[in-house]
Amino acid sequence: MQQLITELKKQYPHYLALMRVDRPIGTYLVLWPTLWALWLAAEGVPDWHLLLIFILGTFLMRSAGCVINDYADRKIDAHVSRTKLRPFAQGLVSEKEALILFASLCLLAFVLVLFTNQLTVFLSFGAVLLAATYPFMKRYTHLPQLALGAAFAWGIPMAFAAQTASLPPALWLIYIGVLIWTVCYDTFYAMVDREDDLKIGVKSTAILFGDDDITITAMLQVCVIIVMLMVGVRFGMSFIYYASLIAASGLFIYQQRLIRYRLPDDCFKAFLNNNWVGAVIFAGIVLHFMLAA
Repeated sequence: MQQLITELKKQYPHYLALMRVDRPIGTYLVLWPTLWALWLAAEGVPDWHLLLIFILGTFLMRSAGCVINDYADRKIDAHVSRTKLRPFAQGLVSEKEALILFASLCLLAFVLVLFTNQLTVFLSFGAVLLAATYPFMKRYTHLPQLALGAAFAWGIPMAFAAQTASLPPALWLIYIGVLIWTVCYDTFYAMVDREDDLKIGVKSTAILFGDDDITITAMLQVCVIIVMLMVGVRFGMSFIYYASLIAASGLFIYQQRLIRYRLPDDCFKAFLNNNWVGAVIFAGIVLHFMLAA
């Protein structure tokens, strides 16, 4: 037992690195749409225990996704400049350790879901399936970002299921909007690695779009705003929500300016900036219900 504790203490920092605890942007990008859904489902502040469950669950499942992603890329990361210092690339963790950590995080998230309802528990299996399969998509399709979007948006139906015990058709509008948004910002992320990915044969939308990447991502951002406008109409949102979409549009324009020369650092900044997109739309939703109360 003492040997096990000593080993865990030694490996603990590497496990945290696998989970990207020091890089929470992925958690934020999953959490914002989930919070949108919780507030819209509850027509205001959701049940507090559900809010806690989904915040913790988002962290756990995003962490699990990062772990299985590094496991899938264990033979690739050492050849990519941005990822060559990850634990697997440096030989600091074993395959067995990563799989145990992934399973443990998923189990903890599942325990949280057990405090919701049967429909949400059922949907949670979809979350695990999407998290486990996305990292392998880049070997078979140039659209792995689509799989990531499906995974990142899965908190939306789960939030509605937990809050209302139902899946109203309107939630799928939000799902589609987040799916498109994810494809867009993860294309920015993939633009950072495009040259390395071309060398090692990894597929992405950045490679698929090629020289049309700027035009296509701009079109995707327009689609996101259109879908979110439809969400506003469907849920009867007020001017404050639409003002948040104007702010989000401004952020999208800023992101397009960042990527115009396709410089890796600027593409990464454009990716990170999407945290503010999620935040301003959430602010618009919250303020709508506060002012309507």
